[in-house]
Amino acid sequence: MSAAPPLAAPSNLPRHIAIIMDGNGRWAQRRQRPRVVGHRAGARAVNVCVDYCLEKGIATLPLFAFSSENWRRPADEVGSLMHLFLKALEREVGELHRRGVRLRFIGDQTGFGRELRERMTEAERLTAGNGRLVLNVAVGYGGRWDIVQAARALARRAAAGELDPETIDQDRFADALGLAGLPEPDLFIRTGGEYRLSNFLLWHLAYTELWFTPCLWPDLDRSVLDAALAVYAGRERRFGQITGNSDPTEPGYADSEHTDASELHRSGRVGGDLDLRGDVA
Repeated sequence: MSAAPPLAAPSNLPRHIAIIMDGNGRWAQRRQRPRVVGHRAGARAVNVCVDYCLEKGIATLPLFAFSSENWRRPADEVGSLMHLFLKALEREVGELHRRGVRLRFIGDQTGFGRELRERMTEAERLTAGNGRLVLNVAVGYGGRWDIVQAARALARRAAAGELDPETIDQDRFADALGLAGLPEPDLFIRTGGEYRLSNFLLWHLAYTELWFTPCLWPDLDRSVLDAALAVYAGRERRFGQITGNSDPTEPGYADSEHTDASELHRSGRVGGDLDLRGDVA
């Protein structure tokens, strides 16, 4: 079945949203349930997010599912996460393909079992021709790892005489990263109340608008995403330049050298209340 064409997104909507899905463990703990229950609930929130992006015409969605640091978690939790991931692929890939979603996996997959790696490869192959939404699932991923593996790949090509080192610029370097061929994110969302990037897409977020919410990932609904997009629509993206509308007295303006978290919250540069508890992606 042919993929549906991408929907046109209004100019004030982001075309590329990157999300750290944080808060599964705390969601379960607050209900006095095992952490794996929170991860199961978080899988349902992924469907909410994908549905929303398809409806809004958002073209690219990277989700931070499992970081390179997550291998340090207890073995039983890691095993449960791998099992949930495998079952989610078995359950969801066919429907995602039917709806025109292309699946891509970014990260170091060497620690995953053979069956899971084969499922990931098959999902990428099956959905490769789809263009309505590119869903990038970051697993075994770290932003520093991504930069290092790109540098090594370019160094190998240069050592083999395939690449002149003097021709390596930002564009060529970006083409060696996990999100090669895709635009940089317009909007970054982190659920769970933490105010940090946790080693996610470090190269790509240089000029991305950041939005944080105390909503735990399993509680995600359309209203949370609506709030993020409303804040994004009111921002002026300058990409390091000065425009005639740049006024420090205007709402939404933030000087990166002189703005603390409370000022960011009042200005709308970040959403939600600070909560320093819980698990980190």
